Amino acid sequence: MTTADAKTPGRFRLPDPPEREPDDRTSAEHLSETGLHHHLKQFLGNPETTIVSREKYITAKPGTEMQEPDLLVAFHVNSLAYRETNGYVISEQDKPPDLVLEIASPITGHIDIGDKRDFYQGLLIPEYWRFDATGEFHGTKLAGDRLVDGRYEPIGITELAGGVLQGHSQVLNVDWRWQEGQLGCHNPATIRHIATFESERVRADAAEARAEAAEARVRELEQRLQQRGS
Repeated sequence: MTTADAKTPGRFRLPDPPEREPDDRTSAEHLSETGLHHHLKQFLGNPETTIVSREKYITAKPGTEMQEPDLLVAFHVNSLAYRETNGYVISEQDKPPDLVLEIASPITGHIDIGDKRDFYQGLLIPEYWRFDATGEFHGTKLAGDRLVDGRYEPIGITELAGGVLQGHSQVLNVDWRWQEGQLGCHNPATIRHIATFESERVRADAAEARAEAAEARVRELEQRLQQRGS
């Protein structure tokens, strides 16, 4: 066991969240099964001071109310302390997380737009995003709130061609998208989805094809030079 893996004796630890009901596993469908959670971690980088985490509790301090966001992002924090504590304790990190996101399910949809919104606002989390594949449980398919003077104000959502919905996160400098019932995360600098397993494979294949073509051109040139010299 390395020093980084060692746990501090007697350290306060949050409990593991309870196992979710089958109808309440939409976060896995849109974050882990699509790889979006991993892709966002790679895009944001700096794993030693940046937390991109799923389904761990957040609380202001030990012994107070806890909630379990589907996605939490925090910059300039102690990621080792987060792992040791098994969740995000604001009093330990000395700041709230920068963004949380909830994905609607039949069981928790009404909580996401009510109690959880109030809770995250009370913790002064700068941005709170909500995604609903159908719009049935949140009343809208994509929504975001930004903290202004201690209160949440709605973030503008734009409808793009083909019924795609998009909202910009100032905190992450990415565009969240609802597209055909799927959650996406786009880089506004490239107007493309952040790098995924598939896009990286295509990029690698294209780079390999270019290298092979360049090698073929060099071989062809060498053969021509040899023919001229013979």
